[in-house]
Amino acid sequence: MALKQNTTKRRRGALLSPKGLQRLQEAISSWEIIENQGQRLTLEDLSEHTKLSAKTLSRLWSASKGVDQKTLKLCFNTFNLELHEEDYIFLMEDFETKISDSNSICLRTESPVWRSYPDGPVPLDSYLYIERQPIEELMYREVTQPGCVMRIFAPGQMGKTSLILRLLSFADTKGYRTINLSFSQIDAYCLTDLNKFLRSFCSQIAIKLGIAPNISEHWDEDVGYKLTCSLYFQYYILKESDKPLVLVLSEVERFFEYPHIAQEFFALLRCWYEESRQNNLWKNLRLVVAYSTEQYFCLDINNSLFNIGLPIRLQEFTQQQVEELARRYGLSWTAGKESAQLISLVGGHPALIQLALYYLHSGATTLLDLIKEAIANGGIYRYHLQQYWVKLLANPGLIRTYTELVTTKESLVIDPIHAYKLESLGLITFDGDRVLPRCQLYRTYFAKQLATIV
Repeated sequence: MALKQNTTKRRRGALLSPKGLQRLQEAISSWEIIENQGQRLTLEDLSEHTKLSAKTLSRLWSASKGVDQKTLKLCFNTFNLELHEEDYIFLMEDFETKISDSNSICLRTESPVWRSYPDGPVPLDSYLYIERQPIEELMYREVTQPGCVMRIFAPGQMGKTSLILRLLSFADTKGYRTINLSFSQIDAYCLTDLNKFLRSFCSQIAIKLGIAPNISEHWDEDVGYKLTCSLYFQYYILKESDKPLVLVLSEVERFFEYPHIAQEFFALLRCWYEESRQNNLWKNLRLVVAYSTEQYFCLDINNSLFNIGLPIRLQEFTQQQVEELARRYGLSWTAGKESAQLISLVGGHPALIQLALYYLHSGATTLLDLIKEAIANGGIYRYHLQQYWVKLLANPGLIRTYTELVTTKESLVIDPIHAYKLESLGLITFDGDRVLPRCQLYRTYFAKQLATIV
């Protein structure tokens, strides 16, 4: 019998395979370290370098829609990679391909159900968000209190932004006005002059509230920049509505590069906090300040914002939370077994746990291979480790202390100032009054790195 004609559904683009995604991420990480002084490329930076639109790159990273093969090749070539067949998977129309022969063999392939690459905050509607009770309940209750201040702080990638999204969503359900102002969006030139910064700050608040800033009509520099800012806020922003205003100031660590402006601004926020004890208008302000701790030890904490309000320090995931997250990724783990192996490597660090579960879920690796490669050369955590290495090198006074920590098996008592700085960087954990490297991954990686310079 003659062979029947092959019928193949139309191709609908290609998705990065788990292996292709890992190769591309590692190439980008190496480029950032070598060519960009360790600074991470934003989506806009990647768009400029690859000549691809931000929308196309978003589709590429999320693996939610296919892109054409030329796009993949261009992205790979930008970072000196050759695109291989195993780096991508073609999507077919209706995710189906039919091949008929004399035996009428029919093959069906379905697009794998992948989670998006865990980079950035966990979306509000995501099944992968793990609650950190009692933190959420505590913050929801506090934000309803007149004139409250909350400080959310932790080293990077511990879940601050994901928590803020949920706090703002809760405030929205209460009918409050909400603003999330990221200091990463404030131009550098505004951070070198207090007057420019406060004008920009007030303008952005007004614009986000949907009202005209009218700064010139309300700004009187003769009475002083901070007092003028306070008067503007009280009689123009707060008086505009009797609804509470939840103001989130995120990525405040950007300020720490400008300590003089930071101290002036934090002193102003302290005045607002104290004013709320007696002034009904100021009671409507609910202030949330979020910052990564890697740089805040350069400030004078006795004269800053950081000893008022409710402190919220984010901790690592517990073993129970790690196992729950693994279940949501669809992994069939034995209670107390695989979770203990992963925690022995990276502790309960939320971002590192998420990254491991993503690769395990995608089938790109096994847990044993992931651990083996991480210990040998950093594996999937290479970029994360390189970032920390750059931060450690920027603090040479800590290198000798940290070398001793990672090369000694037992916990140590170290200089309190060094302990404070290393904890701020996210590199250690405490065992009573003694100190240990934060996890086995850090101990192994930094022991190798430090051996090359000490």
